[in-house]
Amino acid sequence: MNDSTLTLRVVRRHIEAEDIVSFEFASPDGRALPAFDAGAHIDVHVPGGLVRQYSLCNSTEERHRYQIAVLRDAQSRGGSAAMHEAVREGDEIRIGAPRNHFPLAQGNVKHLLLAGGIGLTPLLCMAGHLDRANAQFEMHYCARSRTRAAFLERIAGAAWSECVQYHFDDGDDAQRLDLRALLATPQPDTHLYVCGPQGFMQAVLDTARSALWPEHQLHYEFFAAAPVSHANDAEFEVRLARSGRIVAIPAERTITQALADAGVDVPVSCEQGICGTCITRVLDGEPDHRDLYLSPEEQARNDQFLPCCSRAKSKLLVLDL
Repeated sequence: MNDSTLTLRVVRRHIEAEDIVSFEFASPDGRALPAFDAGAHIDVHVPGGLVRQYSLCNSTEERHRYQIAVLRDAQSRGGSAAMHEAVREGDEIRIGAPRNHFPLAQGNVKHLLLAGGIGLTPLLCMAGHLDRANAQFEMHYCARSRTRAAFLERIAGAAWSECVQYHFDDGDDAQRLDLRALLATPQPDTHLYVCGPQGFMQAVLDTARSALWPEHQLHYEFFAAAPVSHANDAEFEVRLARSGRIVAIPAERTITQALADAGVDVPVSCEQGICGTCITRVLDGEPDHRDLYLSPEEQARNDQFLPCCSRAKSKLLVLDL
């Protein structure tokens, strides 16, 4: 868990679209908030004891507030439902200081932003930053329908509104996003950013990789992992290289859970393999990667993994702990 937390007040709660609500947080005493870069997210300590990650979508130049938007997910594990039902204006809530695992590429490059539904939030912040920096970019915003697309008025009023193309599932075929055509010819100076539902993101990344986009030009951040079957999970062991201690990992426990049971603390946040908080070096053995944080190339090196969700293909993993 990130120990750097702030207690902020909900100063505005606003319905942005069907099933999407935005929240603005500010310091109760009016103090400036820690600065953040485009693509950053905050950990929100949701009522009920949960912690969830939400991208910041307001301007990076603003120090008086943080703004997020939350989709009420029918498959929610409790986080989005609690945000919609239990968080009201005037409430005080614990917020983790901003962290950024989804930064913009530096240098004189072009930026292609692909947003699926609520995945617009970090890209909205990026677009504003890129416009202020006079950087080249275009955005494609995909949603099920116009009524389920958030921040349409904000985009329409932005100086960069002409950089955005909309694609609605219930619209005519002519306005549908043709991923194959869009990503067919990777350019060395163009970087791709994608955020949204897992299926949308996977389709974008699979299409880009099939078209031989270099991995370092693909930027993405998942915020929810698909259910994983644990039917074939088996017990294995991890050795802590710094002490030589061996800890058994039962089939029904994650590595971080088993290590915590043994008195070994590994910082965690999402516990789904999407935020990177628990990333750990692997010195020997073969991990069974189940995260959405590392790229396929990074996973193939087997020199690091996310123990909150991943397991082992070998009988023993040696960890730099």
